[in-house]
Amino acid sequence: MYSSSSPSSSSSLSVQSEIPLRVYYADTDAAGVVYYANYLRFCEIGRTEWLRMRSLERPVLAHTNGLVFVVRSVNASYLSPARLDDLLTIRTCMSRLGGASITFKQAVLRQAQLLFEADIVLACVDMARMKSVPLPSLLRQTLLNLNA
Repeated sequence: MYSSSSPSSSSSLSVQSEIPLRVYYADTDAAGVVYYANYLRFCEIGRTEWLRMRSLERPVLAHTNGLVFVVRSVNASYLSPARLDDLLTIRTCMSRLGGASITFKQAVLRQAQLLFEADIVLACVDMARMKSVPLPSLLRQTLLNLNA
């Protein structure tokens, strides 16, 4: 489905989506505050839905091309706590498309209040070799076209 290409120069992008997410008991600590690691799980849900909304299903990419995206780095800021039963918005924005990576800016909000933000870099990895590989050219073009 997607064929490999050589890395090209990075691009700045700003394709955004938002999804609602309710805080459940399992997301919180004993004080009813969202446990810090769950913000990364919320971001994973946001990225998965971001891809799904664009018909870029991860299982199809893995099955067809033997490629997966793995988290390479996270730079996160915890600004204010979310609590049990809060209705949150997970904002996901593809901010950079590198040769073998995609960078997302993500945020967790309660109404207009920013609670958490992160820059998360995903590397494109060949599943068989567990090595970083260039984004396939068709996938790269599809992602670039989202910003057009």
